[in-house]
Amino acid sequence: MTPSVPALLEVEDLHVRYGRVEALGGVSLTVPAGAIVTVIGPNGAGKSTLLNALMGLLPCAGGRIRYGGAAPASAVEDRVAAGLCLVPEKRELFASMTVRDNLLLGAYARVRAGDRRAPATIDEVYQRFPRLHERSEQLAGTLSGGERQMLAIGRALMARPRLLMLDEPSLGLAPLIVREIFRIVASLRESGVAILLVEQNARAALQVADYGYVVETGMVVLAGAAAQLARDERVVASYLGGA
Repeated sequence: MTPSVPALLEVEDLHVRYGRVEALGGVSLTVPAGAIVTVIGPNGAGKSTLLNALMGLLPCAGGRIRYGGAAPASAVEDRVAAGLCLVPEKRELFASMTVRDNLLLGAYARVRAGDRRAPATIDEVYQRFPRLHERSEQLAGTLSGGERQMLAIGRALMARPRLLMLDEPSLGLAPLIVREIFRIVASLRESGVAILLVEQNARAALQVADYGYVVETGMVVLAGAAAQLARDERVVASYLGGA
């Protein structure tokens, strides 16, 4: 990470517990403005817990989070209004609502704040996701897995995020669709959106990211430029299918 790029998100010694079980045991990471940072690791390592804690969905037992140079608001809706958005692993779409209505809900905080430009953002989302435009009046519950992921990302973009957190965006998708999703993720960097990407597909994540962290048993065990991690013997052996 270049020192000239300011940090949008700084996490220092973050601890999260479920009862007496410590899910995160002192995680520290940085996401510069406009960068893609990935967190990889095995199931149960604490990756999703990290995102939920950053979003304010889980209480932190210790450590510090700074977003935009200050402590984030405690309420989830205030974090969304400040440009911090999460696309959860399960996507959490409204299946009985149309694609368009799901997208419009993503701009709710902006509309509530009096931003009259919010509804127009849907045209930008349609330009990025032409398939969603084609299915604008289709119910979200009838979409394919790849289309649902596009809709979940598009809905988050309606909030005009400064930092977009993606939890396992390739989960359950066919390889061809996975490539398309990661192409879209890479294109978001060009628009200035910073991305914190949690992903089990380590190969794809490291190819698209600028920087990466490897989390195991709730702690960061490796960190570095994504290209360097992709060549690290430990990462190759554990996550890239090497011997």
